[in-house]
Order: sequence, then structure tokens, then C-alpha cells
Amino acid sequence: MIRYIRRAAACCLLLLVALLVNAARVQVFQADALDADPANRRTTLARYGQPRGDILVDGDAVTGSRDSGQALRYERTYADGPLYAPITGYASQVYGTTLVEAAEDPVLSGTSPLLKPLWGGLTRKRQRGGDAVTTIRAGVQRAAFRGLAGKRGAVAALEPGTGRILALVSSPSYDPGRLSGTGRAVKGAWAALNADPDQPMLDRAIRQTYPPGSAFKIVTAAAALDAGAVTDVDAPTTTPDPYVLPGTSTTLPNEADGCGKASLAYAVVVSCNTVMAHLGVKVGLAGMLEAVGRFGFNDTRLRIPSHVAKSNFDKKMGPDQLALSSIGQFDTTATPLQMAMVAAAVANGGELKYPYLVERTTTARGTTVAQNGPRTYRQAMNPTTAAQLQQLMVDVVEKGTGTNAAIPGAKVGGKTGTAQNGIGNRGHPYAWFISWAQATDAAQPAVAVAVVVEDAEANRADISGGGDAAPIAKAVMEAALAG
Repeated sequence: MIRYIRRAAACCLLLLVALLVNAARVQVFQADALDADPANRRTTLARYGQPRGDILVDGDAVTGSRDSGQALRYERTYADGPLYAPITGYASQVYGTTLVEAAEDPVLSGTSPLLKPLWGGLTRKRQRGGDAVTTIRAGVQRAAFRGLAGKRGAVAALEPGTGRILALVSSPSYDPGRLSGTGRAVKGAWAALNADPDQPMLDRAIRQTYPPGSAFKIVTAAAALDAGAVTDVDAPTTTPDPYVLPGTSTTLPNEADGCGKASLAYAVVVSCNTVMAHLGVKVGLAGMLEAVGRFGFNDTRLRIPSHVAKSNFDKKMGPDQLALSSIGQFDTTATPLQMAMVAAAVANGGELKYPYLVERTTTARGTTVAQNGPRTYRQAMNPTTAAQLQQLMVDVVEKGTGTNAAIPGAKVGGKTGTAQNGIGNRGHPYAWFISWAQATDAAQPAVAVAVVVEDAEANRADISGGGDAAPIAKAVMEAALAG
């Protein structure tokens, strides 16, 4: 009898061990896989079972959470949703997250290990969502938003000495709160926003690229000076007018007069196509690629922390295509943020700082868990080159095509640009203006700005004179200088 009892006890012990092993397998080794299983609603219920952390601008939350009373309890809310949508993105219970809501989701949702106390590893309890503190300045953001006034376009503004992003505006915009919850209203809003031909959910400041037109001539000028293709900005060049694109019978036109053998200084101030195209060819494809790379073109890994679309300068092309690319046409494209980086590099003595949008992330109680700060992206040009380009950009504003950006009592440098679009270039040209501004009593520039307006209704001469984009840039710079 005792023998049978022992056998039964051994069998029970074996079953108990098997039960413990299986429990450990499920609760420890398969925990992450089960958490990620789409059929597991507990994770989703937990995610929306507490308020989400906030995104802050100038110390104020521009997001919030509302108790819906539903199974997915807390829905995201947005203060001034259209104003800050290109920064926050949306956090939707149906359609997921975008932009800062996506990039900082672990902190905002409370799942980041950074939010757990030292003993947090002993429990799987979800922490309260933390906050993301942005570098955006509300006054600068509002000035850019008002300037575009619903026109298709975008504005990006940077602090040249640090890389802090002061404004990111995309227009037309939308209210991300319309996508927060569930139900017919959310699905209807999603369908309407995606069907809108103006694409309000497209973040034009960092996700859309445009031909930069003459604004790109600052990059070509930097390449020519650094490569030694130009040694004296005031000396005549050998560029003929008319200028025939190499290997073709196509003549490149100028909007300005007096471009034949014009100096680099004159070519920048009045925006001579021929001189800048000729200099691009003189620098050569390898030299131009090296130069544009220092500004950030062709970089597929740029994050702010959201992904930024690649600004393009073709790596393979003939001399005629290189000539057009050097004046911001052909296949050359750039995001507004990229062109703000160009202006920032000039303003900061040639040193380009890495742009960043999130200053720090914190716990719900305000304790910093991660911090961002200034760091060098690349040395975009020699300091001597930057000083020369600063003066040329000042000349553009004082006596060239960018007079609409002048600010009394401040030093302002700028460059206008136009770029054709549409089949056969029949569409309205895109209007560009890149610039920087420095208060007279300041040691360094306060802001660098890029503005692009897609639906420029003015005639080409007005656009070339900064009729559309320059006044917007001026308003943004004034807001930044106001502190």
C-alpha cells in the first residue's frame, strides 16, 4: 500500500512541476509575445485605462485626456489642434499614433522603462504617462500659422546656435482630436481627411519635399567658395549670357538683367540662374555631392525625433542636369526643415547643429528622464565662407530680391526662390524664402527660417521679389526676436 501511495505522490509531484513549468513559460517567457498578440485586449484596455501624458509648449500642455466612460476609457484631446498638429500628430484609438505622439509614445503611454522606479522591475504595473517638453515657442508658431493663413505651404524655424526647432507649421492643417475616439464620427473624419485634395494630414514641414529653386543657390555658392571655384565674390565670372546648358542647345534664361560674367555677389543678390548653374558645373558632381551632404541632403536617417523625408540631390547625372540641379531644379528637392538648416548653417558661422524638437521627457511629476541638447550635425562650410554668405544674404534683403523681409533695428539675411511645378511647368511656381535674423545688440542670430508657399497666386516677378514668402518669414523672425 505504501508503495502505491509513493507512486501517487510522485505522480502528483510530477504534475505539479509540469504545472509550474508551464506557468513560468506563459508568464515569463511568452509574456511579451502574448502582450503583443492582437487578440489580447488587456493591453489595449490598459493603454487607454489611464490618462496619457502630455506634450508641452512653453510650459503649457497642448494635449489632454478625456474620460469617455467607454471600455477604452481615456481619449486624447488637443488644445489649438490645427496649430500644433504638425508637431503633436494624432493619438487615435483606431488609427494609431504619428509624429511626437508616436516618437515619444513609450513615455506618454507609461510603458517606458525610464518611468519605473528602482524597484519597478519587480512589478509589471503600468506607470503613469510622462510628458514630452518641446522646443517650440508658441509666439513663433502662431506667427507662422497666421502668416500662411490656410494657404498650402509650410514654415520651419530653428535656433541656429543650438538646433532647437522654434516652429513647424503645415498648412492647411486639421484637428487631430477628430481622430481620438472610436465610432462613426472618427471613421467619417478619417475618410474625409484622407479624401481632401489639400491633404491636411500631410506634414509639409518635414514630410513633403519641393524643388527649392533659387533658394538652393546659397548651397551652390557655399560649394563654389569652399572648392575654390570662386576666390573673390566681387570679381567677374566667365559665365556668358545667354548660357547654353552643357551638351545641349538649350539656353538657360535669367529673370534679372546684367548676369553676363556677373560676380558671385551680384548673382546671389539678383538671383542669376546662369552664373550659379555654371558654378555648379565648375565645382563638378563629386564636389557638389560633398557640399550638399554637409548640409543634410540625401540623409535618410534624420530624426527630430520623428522621421524627416530625405532631401534629394541626384548622385548620377550629366553636366546639363548638374547645371539645373545647382539652381534648385531638375530632381533637386528639399523639405522646408532642410532649407531652414541651410539658413541656420550660414547664420551659425558654417557649423550646422542637429535639429531637435523635444527638449526633454519627464515623469508625470516632472522629473527629467531623458534630455536633448545642442550637438553638431556637420561643418557645412568654412567659417570664412559663412561670413561671406552672411553678407550676401544681408545684401539680398537690403538691396536685392528680399526687401520685404527687412526688419528695422535687426540684421536680416535672406534668399528668395521660385520653382516651377506641374506638367510643362504650367502650374503656379512655388514661392520660397530662407532667412535668418539677429538683434543689433545680440552676439548671434536668434532664428533661421524657411517658408514655402505652394499656391502662390502672384505673378512670377512678384514671387521672385519675395512677394509671397518673405512677409511670412518676416513675421516669424519678428516673433523670435521679441523673445
